Amino acid sequence: MIAIDGPSASGKGTVAQAVAQALGWHYLDSGALYRLVALAALRARVDWTDARRLAGVASALDARFTSGDAWLGAERVTDAIRTEACSAAASQVAGVPEVRAALLARQRSFRQPPGLAAEGRDMGSVVFPDAGLKVFLTATVEARAERRYKQLIEKGIPANIQTLLRDLRERDARDAERPVAPLRQLPDAHLLDTTAMSVDEAVAKVLAWQGERASSR
Repeated sequence: MIAIDGPSASGKGTVAQAVAQALGWHYLDSGALYRLVALAALRARVDWTDARRLAGVASALDARFTSGDAWLGAERVTDAIRTEACSAAASQVAGVPEVRAALLARQRSFRQPPGLAAEGRDMGSVVFPDAGLKVFLTATVEARAERRYKQLIEKGIPANIQTLLRDLRERDARDAERPVAPLRQLPDAHLLDTTAMSVDEAVAKVLAWQGERASSR
């Protein structure tokens, strides 16, 4: 079990997915679940202050993942949940304790043989506190904004680098200050700063840590 946590746009999703593929393990993008809840709530016009209804949306979420795609019912929503509007909404939804509680069992159900690489904000602290390897993956906010900008432009989605910087700073503060499962580096987590690293270098580092752990058992 490898738990990779970190701020938005740090590259943890890309790294976790590549690590899972290299090991032949399962992969969990926990953020996608919150994005799906946010999208469903937006469409149902649920007020962000209505914790009970938001939790109801999370509990009844008809979501699944297939070959890198996310589905809400019979609709493929892979691109819809990656918009900035949905990202911002997901950050708000993730701060609702009732929503986090509703999604906990679903996240843990992804832990199946031969192993799981999971990424998010609280994988090592709350969802999988007994994970054999914990990684806190981060990068400067400027580097993360640049990465997000390139991703959006490549998908043909208009973006403004200054707006992305502001949004990331606000999201970082919201994630770090929320009362339930705040984003933080755990004492037993390896710090991985990817600011000046390529994806391949970051993946190699995580695999090396996993290899060291496996050989020491």
